[in-house]
Amino acid sequence: MEMLHVGRLQIDPSRNPAVLDTATWHPEAVVAAVLGLPAGAWDRVRGTAAGAGRPEPLPPFNFGTGRGSDRAACVWVGAQLDDGQQALLLFRRATAPAGLARPLCSLALTEGWTLDALAADADGVAAFVRVVAPECGPQALGAVARLGIGTRLSTHAWPGIWEAMHRGHFAANAIQNSVRELNLLGDLVAGTAPRVNYLFGFGRLEEGHTGSTFEGLWLAGVLSALWTGRALRYGADADHIMVKRTPDGLERALAVVDAARHFTFFTVDVSDVLDYEAGRVTGAAAAAARFEAAMPAAGQRQELLAWHGEARGDLPALAPESIARGAAKFARALDAVEALAARVRRRRGDLAFDLELSVDEVPAGVPVAEVLTTVDETVFLLGEIRRRGLPVTHVAPNLGVEKGTDYRLADGHDGLRRRTQALQGLLRPAGLMLDCHSGDDLSAATRRVVGQATDRVVHFKVSPSLQVLFAEVLQTAAPAVFRFWWDDTLAYARREAEAGSPLAARLLAEAARAAPSPQQPLFHQFCFATLGRRTADGGFLNRERFYTLPASVDRVYAERVTRLLLEVAADLYGEC
Repeated sequence: MEMLHVGRLQIDPSRNPAVLDTATWHPEAVVAAVLGLPAGAWDRVRGTAAGAGRPEPLPPFNFGTGRGSDRAACVWVGAQLDDGQQALLLFRRATAPAGLARPLCSLALTEGWTLDALAADADGVAAFVRVVAPECGPQALGAVARLGIGTRLSTHAWPGIWEAMHRGHFAANAIQNSVRELNLLGDLVAGTAPRVNYLFGFGRLEEGHTGSTFEGLWLAGVLSALWTGRALRYGADADHIMVKRTPDGLERALAVVDAARHFTFFTVDVSDVLDYEAGRVTGAAAAAARFEAAMPAAGQRQELLAWHGEARGDLPALAPESIARGAAKFARALDAVEALAARVRRRRGDLAFDLELSVDEVPAGVPVAEVLTTVDETVFLLGEIRRRGLPVTHVAPNLGVEKGTDYRLADGHDGLRRRTQALQGLLRPAGLMLDCHSGDDLSAATRRVVGQATDRVVHFKVSPSLQVLFAEVLQTAAPAVFRFWWDDTLAYARREAEAGSPLAARLLAEAARAAPSPQQPLFHQFCFATLGRRTADGGFLNRERFYTLPASVDRVYAERVTRLLLEVAADLYGEC
């Protein structure tokens, strides 16, 4: 085990994937290994890779599946050393393509071929998938139906995800985690303590609870995709970039965009800065008062009333009261979206990206049924997207879907279907996609309702279910690791119960009467914190325990992940 020191971060990168922004932490070792093998051996690797095969191991290297062809005079393959480092190997018969990073080393082969060994760092890999292998890199997919698949277990999850996408022929944001789940690498390097959020009724939770970083997750996910050698329709979602109402809320969100600059999809979550009361007021006078408080300048109010009061193509005119409520509820949030969109544009340059406006989450204490996204609110948001020139491609409305439960509002599936159809009827003509979050606990019947109501054109996100599935595998395949996870989860819940969390207290009482199980509600709610918990000096306490498991665990988990995702995709998009 070798520890790297990167600022204040001490880490064994081979046992902590998806943290660093490089998978080539000792480039001199890669160079020595490449140059230490004869040209003839590399000719054989190229020949197998050119036939879309997986070359036999060539100690100290193992290889992924190759891609390219002799005819195109360009062949590449992913390579991994025994110490866990990775590199990209490019075989070429001409000058190296412009825009690639400088190779670590080059080796002349037979018949005019040259081997370039490229470092597997974030910027270098971004250039590689842009210049050499765009069909194998993350893409901005626009209004393409897809799954959003949370990858809390990073390298454990992707083999099953890629296989499901290949067999089911569906697209996905297959690299997806949120600011709640990911760190910023700069914070880890600086030894900055994780931010602690408090959720009413739940308790405290630390950000970055997977231990991964935005930079590291993107890199590890793209390398995993390249390892398959397949052309895959996938994107990378920097999920739930939260704009909080705290003084530094917007600045923190901008910093996340900077860290996630290579992602192709940006979910801007403005739920915390919405004025929910403004959306619930009734009567013209009350709405006007909220409007004036949110937007004191009379000229601005008149401009909005005039713009939204006129029908514009596929957007109907809104009544003054609806405009007033919409402006009061969403004005601050839309200002934040404008600032974040500008930062994304600056960071992405001329590269395409998807941008989601997320208004689906509800603060604790606000009944979901009272703040469902209405038709008028959707018309107002679409109008503001157009009026402000925002590059929004996706909208996640509040459809009444809640975390941790199947759909349970009084209107039932018929109500969910009508609401979803109405909002989809506005979004699709505008060229935008409807997104449905928190799909993990929805039943197959509810998923089918969402699929049918959207004519099977929906972006449907799942995340916690894949982590619980991993625990199910561990309970059988690595019971000692699962028991550790269970005990640590209990300890976390006890701390929160002692601090006053009614949810933790109730679930602890229920768990006391049952055997340890991934299906326990206590585990569902509190298991997430174990993986990325850090020491006072910034190291990881438990993470290596989850990334030093037998290969058999990954094989079983991959099969389970593939099966689950194919079931979800079939419910939403039809049989795969």
